[in-house]
Amino acid sequence: MSRLLSAPGGPYAPPAPARELTVTAADGARIHVEVHGPERAPAVVLAHGWCCSTAFWAAQIRELATDHRVIAYDQRGHGRSPANPAYGTEPLADDLEAVLEATLAPGERAVLAGHSMGGMAVMAAAARPAVREHAAAVLLCSTGSSRLVASATVVPLGEGRVRTWLTRRILGSRAPLGPVTPMARRILKYGTMGPGSGPHMVEACARIVHACPRRVRHGWSQVLDLLDLDHGVRELRMPVEIVVGTADRLTPPAQARALAAALPDCVGLTELEGLGHMTPVEAPDLVTGKIRALVAAHTSSARAERAVHVEESA
Repeated sequence: MSRLLSAPGGPYAPPAPARELTVTAADGARIHVEVHGPERAPAVVLAHGWCCSTAFWAAQIRELATDHRVIAYDQRGHGRSPANPAYGTEPLADDLEAVLEATLAPGERAVLAGHSMGGMAVMAAAARPAVREHAAAVLLCSTGSSRLVASATVVPLGEGRVRTWLTRRILGSRAPLGPVTPMARRILKYGTMGPGSGPHMVEACARIVHACPRRVRHGWSQVLDLLDLDHGVRELRMPVEIVVGTADRLTPPAQARALAAALPDCVGLTELEGLGHMTPVEAPDLVTGKIRALVAAHTSSARAERAVHVEESA
């Protein structure tokens, strides 16, 4: 589904994976996984956000897969992962842990990049054994750990109970999104993207978001409404870098600054002037560059240490 409804061409058209697999999470949920690039290359794991799919990372996959092994997966109910009755941060953590265990060798280290709800999956799984074993570094794009509805600025009112009530009704709406029309593009651009986003960016995001089933969209909106992962932030003990757009209405810069202040090892916070919530689409080269830099800085030494350990054990 994600491939059929994503951008028809250009940098946001999802490339064909080298292989695909289905991973089973702890509660039996089936998770669709794509692997791109050379098998023995440094590994990157990409986790998309609410109402998106692996197609959201098309620009990053296209560039990174030339010399990285890129692992992207559909969150449960999104893209090609079937819907599941379990919603919550623990299922998010279950899915990420299952993907890491199925795609990375024992002791293999990777850079994890999470956008929005994908970043929340990383926070939710921060204390899980698979994350402790496999995460060399993390990139958090346009995400937050708590008070998402109260801090969102989708409704142009001052912070308070009225804005929170209206935001909750909008984000939690059960209304169908319908076809991708000019009006739908304008609404999506206002809520999720910066004013300078090009039509091709808006089109790509609209096709991806509108492909998300209505029931899944509503179910995960309830999880985001009650989100509290502040404890998970403190468990992210590996190097973590943060990217946020200054015009992000869903997870505004205050969320990113709070993350930076709470993380044990924050190695950078980049605020992108005028960009919105869809930073990997709006600033593809910058986000790809951040992932590359984290791989270069934090996985080469881990691979060397693993090689030495293997030699010593032989």
